[in-house]
Amino acid sequence: MPRRRWLCVALFLVSLLTVVSPTADAQPPGPATGNARLLVDPTWPQKPESFTWGAMSGITVDAQDQVYLFNRSEPTVQVYRTDGTLVRTWSTANPSGTHHVRLDPEGNVWLTDFRSHVVEKHRPDGKLLLRLGEPGVPGCDGAHFHGPTDVAFLPGGDAFISDGYGNRRVAHFDGHGRFVKQWGEEGTAPGQFALPHSIAVDSNERLYVADRNNGRIQVFTPDGKLLAVWDDLMMPWGLAVTPDDQIWVCGSSRVRQPDGKGFQVAPPPDQLLVKLAPDGKVRLRIPLAAIADAPGKPGEVDWVHAVAVDSQGNLYLGDIQGKRAQKFSLHTQENRP
Repeated sequence: MPRRRWLCVALFLVSLLTVVSPTADAQPPGPATGNARLLVDPTWPQKPESFTWGAMSGITVDAQDQVYLFNRSEPTVQVYRTDGTLVRTWSTANPSGTHHVRLDPEGNVWLTDFRSHVVEKHRPDGKLLLRLGEPGVPGCDGAHFHGPTDVAFLPGGDAFISDGYGNRRVAHFDGHGRFVKQWGEEGTAPGQFALPHSIAVDSNERLYVADRNNGRIQVFTPDGKLLAVWDDLMMPWGLAVTPDDQIWVCGSSRVRQPDGKGFQVAPPPDQLLVKLAPDGKVRLRIPLAAIADAPGKPGEVDWVHAVAVDSQGNLYLGDIQGKRAQKFSLHTQENRP
């Protein structure tokens, strides 16, 4: 074959490789920086036999590495040490409405109740300090919520509440619980929401919103300015940001409904744990073992809903269908050149 013809063929093949790219629903390769595996601690926590867990909707860790669990059974709030020892428990008014649990900069415990349409601030011992929203009365203003899901805080105490099951907004309150502003509406365009299911903030005061039913994470300033839309990662259910701005996301892959309209949410097609950089790049992507048969072996998850990280890098996952919390240690092996 003449040299000129060989050159044309080569250029044609290069052009094909350049044009071919993954679709919006394709999953990025992972992990991005190395291989990772999770090892479960089957002895954690040392739950009393008298406790029957419900859907484990929320998990968070305080500055002393005490792990707060928020579940749809009594007692709704349970606090354990990293060695599994039970520290304390207390209950909220409506166990069926538990969603995410968070801690503010002063160590107070904030709980979202998506059925009673309230967000509550408690002392670590359970004493109620503040209630936002009117119990049992849904609405979309500075005094009402409709299915609130999560809350994140700035260092000064300002709270940002993802109000997601009935409303499609983020509501901003100051450190005294006074309404400041809101943004967001239903839709698929940038800045709109299908279901803002979780919210977190990093050290640069960037707000990350898990827009779950749109299958994306949206990033905002505290004023509500849209900074980025990450729509090619996964279906995000829960968020956790570490002090060094590692963004952990639990959820599932994005799989479109048979009619092509929207994404499959329940049951989730698989179970995923992803670590992101603040620019949205995937650092680790860890497929999780789904429960094959009830009640599930240690390490298996079922509708993973919440994620938290302690100061040693241990990960805590909470399941909706699996109805339990589990502790995992992360083991990575960096790729060699």
